Amino acid sequence: QVQLVESGGGLVQAGGSLRLSCAASGRTFSRHTMGWFRQAPGKEREFVAGITWSGGSTGYADSVKGRFTISRNNARNTADLQMNSLKPEDTAVYYCAASSIIGTLVPLFPRTYDYWGQGTQVTVSS
Repeated sequence: QVQLVESGGGLVQAGGSLRLSCAASGRTFSRHTMGWFRQAPGKEREFVAGITWSGGSTGYADSVKGRFTISRNNARNTADLQMNSLKPEDTAVYYCAASSIIGTLVPLFPRTYDYWGQGTQVTVSS
């Protein structure tokens, strides 16, 4: 079992930055791939970024490449998402997720993740 709690969301102007943090409980955190997803009103939940269990491989949605950076600290059981150059279209509820699929590639689909946080709101004003 892995329990996830996100923090760091808020309101920011376009061009600004936010750092989201995901704190995980449970002794198996390091055996999970971690991902960040987001869901805007009226839209499906979409993949944003992911990182493999060792941190050796990451993956990003095209819409955030070059602006967002995912990282993890297995000693602290945390997975963070640094978001720079934010745009109004980044506005959404952001979710942290953990997948028991361990490999060299990051799973992209929500159904491949086993545990989810409650979400944190990110609002980017124009």
